[in-house]
Amino acid sequence: MRPEDLPALNAFLNGTSAVLLTSGYVAVRRRWLTAHAVFMLAALGVSVVFLGCYLYYHFVVRGGRPTAFTGRGWVRPAYFALLLSHTVLAALVPPLALLSAYWGLRGRLASHVRLARWTLPLWLYVSVTGVVVYWLLYQVYPAIPAEVQ
Repeated sequence: MRPEDLPALNAFLNGTSAVLLTSGYVAVRRRWLTAHAVFMLAALGVSVVFLGCYLYYHFVVRGGRPTAFTGRGWVRPAYFALLLSHTVLAALVPPLALLSAYWGLRGRLASHVRLARWTLPLWLYVSVTGVVVYWLLYQVYPAIPAEVQ
């Protein structure tokens, strides 16, 4: 895998997390509690791998430099509004998800359910908007490589 392939891998990991989260939600609604735990822990694991790949790409490969968004017109403020909401919520989700998982695994189900009702939609939003951000930034409005400019 080349370093420039990491954004696509990150989008795949975000999409996978969204599928696992949705599967976990469906499982718990059907009272398949073991399947629910497996799906949610898998989503947590995929998200941890994503975070490692994301940080490696942005701090090691890109040296902390942001990726330029080249979109113009109405899409530019829309993209940055999406990115801002995604980023703020992405910072909130990990502690919420970890605490929710901890309470679920410890059998503190009332606390787990109360927190999970907030955590799940936020985590799904972050996972799905992560894919949208990738799509806009790398597929629809890709930056012009420096050697072409």
